[in-house]
Amino acid sequence: MDRIYAPWRIEWVERDADPIDGCPFCVLPERENAREARVVARSDRNYVLLNNAPYNPGHAMVIPDAHVRDWTDLDDETMLDHARLKAATLSAARTAIDPDGFNTGLNLGGGAAGGSVEHLHTHVVPRWNGDTNFMPVVGDTKVIVEAVDRSYEHLHEGFAAGDDVADAGDLEAGEAVRLSFDLDAGGPDDA
Repeated sequence: MDRIYAPWRIEWVERDADPIDGCPFCVLPERENAREARVVARSDRNYVLLNNAPYNPGHAMVIPDAHVRDWTDLDDETMLDHARLKAATLSAARTAIDPDGFNTGLNLGGGAAGGSVEHLHTHVVPRWNGDTNFMPVVGDTKVIVEAVDRSYEHLHEGFAAGDDVADAGDLEAGEAVRLSFDLDAGGPDDA
């Protein structure tokens, strides 16, 4: 019998009921305490949410505020803002947790594509050399070495140290970092 010790999951197990009524990607960013909702950063049209069931520490998702199902449903400003926030997420993770690489991607098409939420979101998964070890291969078990709360703290610090910060947010007060991009300007190399 396999046993994995994960004491931080007790809050999830003991919850009274699913606290989310409706699309979680529409409900969570509206909550007053961004830290409890796991919203680590926001831009003008999108936000970054930590994955509650991460593949690796720092697994985040970049999500448009608008409830859309497909990349082609985004207006140009939201699409550019989404791309800039994804770049900021990569930068924040590099600063905060120093991964060796990343997997990024979208699950388009609901369950057929491996997605469970019909609200567009881009996964950003930090990766380290050797993070696919014997446990998933032999034991069919993935070991996550960091609690989601600690990943939140790391990424919050990474976003707050980055470019385009409009408001660093108070981590202890449960405030997300606020970013603002000049969408009329090019990227960081066009200055």
